[in-house]
Amino acid sequence: MTTVSIIGSGIMATALTWPLAHNGHEIRLVGTHLDREIIDSIKSTGVHPNLDLKVPDAVTPYQLEDAPAAFEGAELVMSGVNSFGVEWAGQQLAGLLRPGQKVLAIAKGMVAADNGDLSILPDVLAAQVPEDLRNSVTWSAIAGPSIAGELAVERHTCVVFTSRTGEVLDELAATFRTPYYHIWTSTDFVGVEVCAAMKNCYALGIGFAEGVLNALGGREGRYRNYNFAAALFAQGAREMFDMMGILGGDTMTPSWLPGVGDEWVTAAGGRNVKVGGLIGEGMRFSEAKASMPGVTLEGAAAIEVIGRALSPLTDRGVIGKGQFPLLRHLYEVIGLDQPLDLPWDQFFDGVGAGLSSGFANEIRRETGD
Repeated sequence: MTTVSIIGSGIMATALTWPLAHNGHEIRLVGTHLDREIIDSIKSTGVHPNLDLKVPDAVTPYQLEDAPAAFEGAELVMSGVNSFGVEWAGQQLAGLLRPGQKVLAIAKGMVAADNGDLSILPDVLAAQVPEDLRNSVTWSAIAGPSIAGELAVERHTCVVFTSRTGEVLDELAATFRTPYYHIWTSTDFVGVEVCAAMKNCYALGIGFAEGVLNALGGREGRYRNYNFAAALFAQGAREMFDMMGILGGDTMTPSWLPGVGDEWVTAAGGRNVKVGGLIGEGMRFSEAKASMPGVTLEGAAAIEVIGRALSPLTDRGVIGKGQFPLLRHLYEVIGLDQPLDLPWDQFFDGVGAGLSSGFANEIRRETGD
């Protein structure tokens, strides 16, 4: 049995308690300062209000002020906050971690320096922890197509655990793997995390297709707008491939679960797609966002960060002027609040250039139960 302490009690962090409980582990779920009502609900009724499910009996809920007790003696620590709370979570972990622990993160996104240099969120999380302590624990992350509610009701789910340290991945996979939670591992830490961030950008854009269809009055008609959506999906995938060559990820990583797999499931529904639909109907992003008060839009946040970085990266010659036409326009629409006008003729320029014929990093199917 492993003792697992989780900071953040959102739907994905909580959904991950199901496979942990299935495998007989002890789980301590700590709410953030924004999660007090969630923790109160679990304490009083056992039900997570946003999942509308009773959490496993193996889960013990804690309010944030009780985090030191919740983290005492834990072997595995999870950062369960979203992309907006990663720095905060790292600052909390700085006082809670102990040498030898394994840290596993679930947030998806990136941060950018003024010169356009991009960093993955697990590195941002780790950077908040003093160097000696940071180097005495391991840092890993979960990516891949996983909708929290489906995992919580034990639907078949295939994901990727990633780290720069291959040995820890075997231990983590064994801790979580169940007959319904299928785990692959990859040491392409940068590539997997870049895909996890970028797929949110393109999923929002794919939502344009349904909105454009609605604006045409064709929602109930015979013909849909799948051609439109498929082209945006493919261009998004192609741009993820391009980013691998720039940031040092394996160029094949976008071709499976972390890239196209996660892009597909994110584009299938959710908040990113909804706001994209409103823009496709003719709204500016500012109007669409105002119509969804209190909703966390991680796809829009990723577009603003990564899309803004493209200009300084272009000025420095790191990327070409013709690269990332879809992401550039997504930034115009989201970051600059401009109207939608997709640059179709700029898509798929030089497609196929630079794609590798094999995997440069270790990617393997984990086989034990």
